[in-house]
Formats: sequence, structure tokens, C-alpha cells
Amino acid sequence: MSATTSTAASTTHPVALDATIALAGSGGHLMPSRALSDLVDADASDWARFAAHWDELTLDTHMADGGTYRFRRYGQFELDADSGELSLLPHGPYRQETDVNPLNGGVERVFDPLTGTFVGDQLLRSVLVELGRIFTAVDGTKTWNIKLHPYRIIASADQEGQPAPEGRHRDGVTFITSLMIGRTNVTGGESGVYTDAGEHLLTTTLTEPGDLLLGDDRRTLHSVTGLQPVDPQAAAHRDVLVIAYSAR
Repeated sequence: MSATTSTAASTTHPVALDATIALAGSGGHLMPSRALSDLVDADASDWARFAAHWDELTLDTHMADGGTYRFRRYGQFELDADSGELSLLPHGPYRQETDVNPLNGGVERVFDPLTGTFVGDQLLRSVLVELGRIFTAVDGTKTWNIKLHPYRIIASADQEGQPAPEGRHRDGVTFITSLMIGRTNVTGGESGVYTDAGEHLLTTTLTEPGDLLLGDDRRTLHSVTGLQPVDPQAAAHRDVLVIAYSAR
């Protein structure tokens, strides 16, 4: 697995080309796991190792709806898309304004930082670099701020899990992605992407580790339906990594 190929070589990969064309067009794109795995040279063992990081997430205590269904961590990188150099930024609070996030916006939220093993995982670093190069091919930006949001959403008989409790929304960034890590004993979690005018662009349920939904956050809105347990007596959760790219 390598994250050091040139931007030109990376964006001529058929998988990267497909994503670039779709994002420059409609603004939304679904990249199946097999395609992303080919792009970043990953196999099932890589995805299984990566998924173990989600067992180290901690409870999100900032949910304005009072929910206790979300576990997460948070961190930021800076990426030079030409060189592929990733720099971890100092840990700090996360803030969105209320016009972007009417549920939890308007306050600084402090989450536990990403773990060292997560930050150093080669699969993570390859994904971040390859996606940055796709977005550079679309947008022309060379330097990206990348915000990472690993989430585990819990579902139970007593509480529906809400991957997007704010409803149909944007994140106030340049490009937004949702990477499936794993689903355990849940139904629901259907993702939708829409234009500003409400036109439906695509709907999908991410199921396989490595399934990836990409969107131009400046031109699209997205949503995810709630989660219910298949077996109410067993543990149920959906693990994803939301990655937000903002042009520098």
C-alpha cells in the first residue's frame, strides 16, 4: 500500500477518473468498496484491522437532542496534494454554526482526540491522500484541511440510532465523504444526496467495509435515515468515518 504516487498518476487511475467526472458533474458519487480498495491497494485484512479502531471511540456528550447513541473522536490533518504530505494538526474543539448545524451548532464541542494508532494507520493515510488528489483534480486546490469524524451509532429497542439527527444538511466544507467501516445487527442507514433545489441525485445504503459516498458540499445536501436493531436483544451499531475536506 502506497500513498506516494504523483497527483497526475493518481488521478488517471480509472477509479479516480470516475469520481472526478461525477463530482465535477452532478456533485455526488458512490465508490464501491472494491473500487476504493483497488485505488488504495487494500484488502479485507486491511479493512478488518482498520475497523478495530472504532472500539476505542468515546461517548459524544454534546448531543442537543439528549441522545446517547453516538460515540466518536475527532482530529484534523493538513494535506499537500502534490507531495502527498499529511501533517497532523494540534487537537482542538470542533465548531459548526447554527446555519449549518441547527441541532448542535453554535458552540465549541470538545471530543477526545484520535488515537496514535488510528493516525498512523497506513490505510487511513492512503485514503486521505487519494481522496485529496481526486478533489484537487475537481477543484484545483493544492492544500486541504481535513477534519476526521469516526462515528459509531448505536441502535437499541429503547433508542433509535441517528447517523444524521440534523436531517438533510450540508457540513459547510468543500467536499464531504462517508466511508463505511462496518454494520452489526442493524437495519436502516440509507444515505441520500440532493441538489440545493431538492432534486434527488442518488440513494444508497453503505454496507461493505470500504463503500464510500462522496459529495461536493457546496452544491449538494445529504441525509442518512435512522437505525434499528435486527435483534433487539443483541448489540447493534453502524461504524463510519466522515471525512471533510476544506480548501486552504
